[in-house]
Amino acid sequence: MRIVLKMLIATTMLGIAAPALGQEVLVTAQRRGYNNGDASYSDGVVASSRPIINLKRTADYAVQTVRVVGDARDFTTRRNDLRATISNMIATAGKAGVELATGDYVLEPLTLARYERLNFSSDGRSDTDQTSFLAKVRLTPGMTIDAAKAKIAQFVASVSKVGRSQVSATNDLTLSVINPDQYRSQIIDLIAADAALSAAKFGTGSGVDVTGLDRPVEWARGGPTDVFLFLPSTYTVRKR
Repeated sequence: MRIVLKMLIATTMLGIAAPALGQEVLVTAQRRGYNNGDASYSDGVVASSRPIINLKRTADYAVQTVRVVGDARDFTTRRNDLRATISNMIATAGKAGVELATGDYVLEPLTLARYERLNFSSDGRSDTDQTSFLAKVRLTPGMTIDAAKAKIAQFVASVSKVGRSQVSATNDLTLSVINPDQYRSQIIDLIAADAALSAAKFGTGSGVDVTGLDRPVEWARGGPTDVFLFLPSTYTVRKR
């Protein structure tokens, strides 16, 4: 039995949506599913179909959106109150076991050196400003999604709020993964094992043509704290 790997070379397109090594991505920001050999992505953030061969593992973080809003009538006072409150959050997050971040696809830490870059919106009222970012909790072995949510809620409640600022956690928790492409080798091992098993069922002289192994690792949520990591690959059993 022989397995032939037909690597589809798409190096021109691979850099469009793939995060750099070591970067953290939101699981809700799914890479585009494999579609008729199309190696392109739509902004890197569209729903993805999942093949049956995948690596299921616990995500690195549980992530929730945090909203900070202020309604002091004076504009300067309002903005200063909001920035002071956010500064307090950054200063105390670590002690609460929480990390703060920004980003819709690739996440970056929210630090004292970067927090003034946050965008504010009016919330539909001339005397109200708001902004939002992400609070995340590292998922340790055995931690439930409810425990992660409770930790974020406890942190939000403990924040020292300045003036008329208010802080709230919104939406359901999602997950994040650090450097999904680090799992490529494990995923290829799973594909190779499944392909070899399938070929063996067709008798001596059967081989397998595999495509898609050169593509970036994709992801989808696999449970409350789990993710599926996979390659958009296909294989065909052939008689040699």
